[in-house]
Amino acid sequence: MPATPPQTPGSARAEERIEDVDVAAEMQGSFLEYAYSVIYSRALPDARDGLKPVQRRILYQMAEMGLRPDRGHVKSARVVGEVMGKLHPHGDAPIYDALVRLAQPFSLRVPLVDGHGNFGSLDDGPAAPRYTEARLAPAALALTENLDEDVVDFIPNYDGQFQQPEVLPSAYPNLLVNGATGIAVGMATNMAPHNLIEVVAAAIHLLQNPAATVEDLMEFVPGPDLPSGGIIVGLDGVKDAYTVGRGSFRTRAKVAVESLGPRRTGLVVTELPYLVGPERIIEKIKDAVNAKKLTGIADVTDLTDRHHGLRLVIAIKTGFDPQAVLEQLYRLTPLEDSFSINNVALVQGQPQTLGLKELLRVYIDHRIRVVTRRSEFRLARRRERLHLVEGLLIAILDIDEVIQVIRTSDDGEQARARLIDVFDLSHAQAEYILELRLRRLTKFSRVELEAERDSLMTEIAQLEELLGSEALLRAQVARELEAAADTYGTPRRTLLLNGGPVTARPSRSGAAPADLQIADSPCRVYLSATGRMLRAELSADAPSGGVVTPTRRSKHDAVRSSVDTTTRADLGAVTSAGRIVRFSPVDLPSVPGNSVQLSAGIRADQYLALTGGEHIVAIVALDAEPPIALGTAQGVVKRVSAAEIGTKHDVELIALKPGDRVVGAAPAPDGAELVFVASDAQLLRFDASSVRPQGRSAGGMAGVRLTAGASTVYFGVVEAEASDVLVVTVAGSTQAIAGADPGSAKVSTYDEFPPKGRGTGGVRAQRFLKGEDTLTIAWVGQGPARAVGTDGTVRVLPDAGAKRDASGQPLDGVIGAVGEIVR
Repeated sequence: MPATPPQTPGSARAEERIEDVDVAAEMQGSFLEYAYSVIYSRALPDARDGLKPVQRRILYQMAEMGLRPDRGHVKSARVVGEVMGKLHPHGDAPIYDALVRLAQPFSLRVPLVDGHGNFGSLDDGPAAPRYTEARLAPAALALTENLDEDVVDFIPNYDGQFQQPEVLPSAYPNLLVNGATGIAVGMATNMAPHNLIEVVAAAIHLLQNPAATVEDLMEFVPGPDLPSGGIIVGLDGVKDAYTVGRGSFRTRAKVAVESLGPRRTGLVVTELPYLVGPERIIEKIKDAVNAKKLTGIADVTDLTDRHHGLRLVIAIKTGFDPQAVLEQLYRLTPLEDSFSINNVALVQGQPQTLGLKELLRVYIDHRIRVVTRRSEFRLARRRERLHLVEGLLIAILDIDEVIQVIRTSDDGEQARARLIDVFDLSHAQAEYILELRLRRLTKFSRVELEAERDSLMTEIAQLEELLGSEALLRAQVARELEAAADTYGTPRRTLLLNGGPVTARPSRSGAAPADLQIADSPCRVYLSATGRMLRAELSADAPSGGVVTPTRRSKHDAVRSSVDTTTRADLGAVTSAGRIVRFSPVDLPSVPGNSVQLSAGIRADQYLALTGGEHIVAIVALDAEPPIALGTAQGVVKRVSAAEIGTKHDVELIALKPGDRVVGAAPAPDGAELVFVASDAQLLRFDASSVRPQGRSAGGMAGVRLTAGASTVYFGVVEAEASDVLVVTVAGSTQAIAGADPGSAKVSTYDEFPPKGRGTGGVRAQRFLKGEDTLTIAWVGQGPARAVGTDGTVRVLPDAGAKRDASGQPLDGVIGAVGEIVR
C-alpha cells in the first residue's frame, strides 16, 4: 500500500476559506434583514386588506380548498397543514393561533372563520387543532371574491412552487372593522375594531368628498365599536387617534344595579371591556377584598352561559351604596380598562402611522384599483368571446361551404388556413369553428348566438364607459361598499359617552379604601296602604312633622304606617302572624323627602321574604321606649315592651289562638288611647294604661267584646295630643262579590265616639243601609284621610262631619284601603 504523502502546514491552510468581516457591519446587516422580515412578512397588517401575511394565506388557502359557508367544516389540522406546506413555513402553532383569532367573535367585530368546537374564551385557550373544525365565514367571501379575475397581483410562495395573492380584494375596510394587533422590531400596532356600517358610510363620504376632514368623517364613525360592547368614556383620545394615528380611550363594563332578593342588592355585569374575561374580574375583586382595598362585596357569581351571554353578579353587603362600590370596582379592577390606539400598517411595503382619513384613503385607492382591474379583465374576456361568437355566426351563415372546405382539406392545419383565407377569419375563430359540435348547427343555436352577441356588445359598451369615467368608477365602488354593509353589517354594540374626565386610578397600592357605606342620615320610612315600603331622605335640620307635598298624584299614595329614623337604624316590621322582623331601611328604595312617590317603593312582603299569606301590618322603631300595642281579629289586645324584643332578627310578639291574626300595631304610651273597630260597626276606645305590658310569650287580654260572627277590621293607637283625628268606615254586604259593590262610606270626627272600658262592646260607628251587613274597611287617624282602590288609585271619600251612628254615602268606586296622606 503506498504511503500517504505528509501534509505540510501550507497545503492545509490553502484548503481553508477564511474571510475577515467587520462584526458591527455584519450585525447591522443581519439585524436589518431580520427586522424587515418581521415587519413586512409577519407582524404588521397591510393597510389595504387589513390582514397579516399568515391571516391572508389562511383565508386564501381555505378559499382554494373550497371551504365555503355552504359546505361542511373540515378539521383545523388539515387547514393548518395545507397553509404550512404551501404558503407559510413558520410552524403550525402560529398558523393555528391566527386561525383561532379569526374565528373568535370576542376578538373580531366581524369574524372571518366559522369555527366548530372549542375555539377558546377570554379566560381559556382553544382545543388542539385535531379537535376543532373550520370553514370560511360569510364575511370572508367578501375579502376573497374575484381573485380569479386578475384583481390583484400574485407572487410566488416561499419555494416558488405555488402562487399566492399579494393582497386580497377586500370588499369592505377590514382593517378598521376588525382592528389589528402585532409587535414588530422597534414598532407595534394596536388598532381598535369599528362598526362595519359606520366605516362604510365614512368611506363612501370620503369617496364622494375627497376634501372631507376628520371631523366630517367622525360624523359617520364617532368611535370604536368593540365586539364585547361596553362603554367608551371620553372621546378626546379617540379623536387624537383619528387625527394623528395615536391616542387612547377608557372602556367600562356595562353594569346595572338590580335586586337579587329580599334585602339584597347587587351589581349585574352584562358587558365587559375589550378582551377582558370574567375570571380575571373575579380574581381582581378577590385580591382587592383580601387586601382590604375594597369593601362592601358579599359575593361574586359568574352566571355566564352560551344561551344568555355574560352575566356576572356582584352581591353588595347591606348598608353599602351600590354606586359607590361600583366606582371603586372601576378603579381597582378591569371593569374599567384603557385601550391605546397605534395605527401602524404597511403602505406600499413601508410601515406608516395613519389617521382615520389616511386609512380610508388607502383602502379606497386599493378598491378603485381592484374594480378597475376587474373591469379591464371582464372587458378583455367579453371582447374575446364576442370575437369567437362573430366567427361562429359567419360559419353558420355559410355552413355548407364551411363543411366543404373542411372535407376537402388534407389535415387540420390546412383546414384552418383555408377557413382563414376563404371567410376572412382570425386564427382563434378558425380554431373555434374546427372544434364546433354538430348540434350547434341548429336554427335555435343561431338565435342564441345572436342574442349572446347583442348582450356582449351591451356589456362591452358599459365596461368601456365605466373605465373611461372616474366618476362612474367611484360610484361603482360606493355601490359595492353599500352592498357589503347591507349584507354583513350589524348594529352598534358599544355605547359612547363623551363625558368628563375619568376618575384617576390610585397611585399608591397601600391607599386606604374609600368609605362606601351609605351615610346614617335622617330619613322617614313609609309603609303604604297597598303594602309598599320606601325611604324618604330628610335633611338633618328638617322637622319631624309637617306635610310633604308630592310632585304629582300617583298610585300607592295612602300611608298605613311611617317612622322617623336614620338610614342605618334598626326598625321592626310587625306581621299579621304576630311576629316582629328586624330590618334596616338602608336597602329600601330612596327618594328625596320633598317628592315622595310611594309607587316607587318595594313590596314589603318581598323585601322581608314573607311567605304563607303573611303580610306587614305596621312598622315601628325598636329604640323607642313606649310599649308596642297589638290588636287581633278576635278582639285580643296586648302591649309588649321594646326591651322584650332584644336583638334577635325575628321574634314572636304574641301567642295567637288558632285562626287569629294581628290586624294592627303601633307604639302606645300610657297617655294614648287604643281603638278597635269591629265588622259589626262597633267602635271601642279606651286608655292604653288599662293594658299592662306583658312578655313576648303571653297571649294578651280581652280588648273588645265581639258579637257572634263579628271580627276586628281595624286596631290602632291615637296619641293624647293628636288633633283632627278622623274615623273612616266603609260598609258593604257579605253576599256581594268582592270588588263588585263599592258600598257606602262615612267620615266622622273622633270626638263623636265616647271612650268606654276595656273589654266592652263600644258604640255604633255606622248605620247600615239596606243590603249592607258588615264593615269592610275602617281607619282611625289624623286627617285628612286618603282612600285608594285595590290598584292603588285614589278614591273620593265623603266630607268629614257625619254623626257617629249615621249611614254612609254610596261610593263611586271600590275602596281597597284607607290611610294618611304622605307627611
